[in-house]
Amino acid sequence: MRTAYRVETVRAAERALMARLPEGALMARAAAGLAAACAELLGRRRYGARVVLLVGSGDNGGDALYAGARLARRGVAVTAVTVSPGRAHPGGLAALRAAGGRVVGPADAERAIARARLVVDGITGIGGRGGLRPEAGEPARLAAERGVPVVAVDLPSGVDADTGEVAGPAVRAALTVTFGTHKPGLLIDPAREYAGEVRLVDIGIGPELPAEPDVAALEDADVSALLPRPAAESDKYRRGVVGVAAGSARYPGAAVLAVGGALRGGAGAVRYVGQAPADTMVLARYPETLVSGGPPHKAGRVQAWVVGPGLGDGPEARAAVADVLAAGVPVLVDADGLRLLDPEQVRARPAPTLLTPHAGEAAALLGTERRRVEESRLASVRALAERYGATVLLKGSTTLIAAPGGGPVRVNPTGTPWLATAGSGDVLSGLTGALLAAGLPPMDAASTAAYLHGEAAHLAPPPAMASTVVEALPEVWARLL
Repeated sequence: MRTAYRVETVRAAERALMARLPEGALMARAAAGLAAACAELLGRRRYGARVVLLVGSGDNGGDALYAGARLARRGVAVTAVTVSPGRAHPGGLAALRAAGGRVVGPADAERAIARARLVVDGITGIGGRGGLRPEAGEPARLAAERGVPVVAVDLPSGVDADTGEVAGPAVRAALTVTFGTHKPGLLIDPAREYAGEVRLVDIGIGPELPAEPDVAALEDADVSALLPRPAAESDKYRRGVVGVAAGSARYPGAAVLAVGGALRGGAGAVRYVGQAPADTMVLARYPETLVSGGPPHKAGRVQAWVVGPGLGDGPEARAAVADVLAAGVPVLVDADGLRLLDPEQVRARPAPTLLTPHAGEAAALLGTERRRVEESRLASVRALAERYGATVLLKGSTTLIAAPGGGPVRVNPTGTPWLATAGSGDVLSGLTGALLAAGLPPMDAASTAAYLHGEAAHLAPPPAMASTVVEALPEVWARLL
């Protein structure tokens, strides 16, 4: 599992480690990892290659300078541009000059960058807030304009390390070399988009970090361990029966896709509740489905419910949502069902609730603008979880999952823009509902389902459709099992 920690926590861990190390040892470790990454990008033809360091006043600038000194000793032509003249790390400046590197001011930035094969962004540190100031942003703009690859030190300057927000001009990196641990902003959009490839350099602070991170991302081994596996004595009820209340005369396909996701999610059985033509379409596509005309509580025994995809907002939809929320089992609410929610009704439920909005639906639930949700995804998912007392899966360019009461937020690492297609959310709802019915807690069910969903989209022939994502799920299961 990849873990990420807030700046305050990282700095506390660094202080604890530095107290036991010789002065400068931690910066030397960071610089060594940064220099190695830059040398790898330069390749075998690194002798005489021109590298420009954009150096600010903080420790990230010091890391860049010491890394530049290492590169200069290997024959690289290194020029440091001090974006804050007189405030750069003095030891780093001395080391670079001693190794044969040059130091120039902002006035010479354009000439230096024009001849560079690589630019190293050491403008601001992990504590930076807001966008880049004009004097710092101009060299970064020149690098982007000329198409010179940028390596960011710890994280791209101008992005928020703790939240992933980008409040103004920021560096767009091809590679970010981060130290000790990931920072939340490297995993969460919009900042994640600015980071490019992320490489983690171990500098030894791991034992100083708390056991519980601020943000975590599952990996293959984590998901494999969470996937339900039938045992010799399993029957369909032990494997989990999921109820699906979805679809309408206008959106019958939503029912088909949600049921398909549930069946491919490993459910022992799927009970579908809905009206024509959705019921006929579901049976025609998936004859394994147990179809009922409703109401949901008369459909039979289930271990979890999925309600909302394609349901509409008429009286029958409202009745279905109210009926499902009255059940004493875990409930996933998606799409149209989200518009029919009362926060107090959700908070009063004795069983867990999982909400799966996209940014527009989340904005409506929070009473804010979609743009604000997309700009501050981490704060938004946490706010929704607290307001509704429910686990929330916030869909989008970065899918985030948060539980009520705090704790680590999970980030799904397998998403792809190909999932921006009609019906893909319906598939995810059914898939997640099946995992809930199998007994996974909402946080595990949601993050496991999102992982499977993203992997299936990568495997589906492009351009992926919701139905081809369903068809690709068995291959994902087979690989992970």
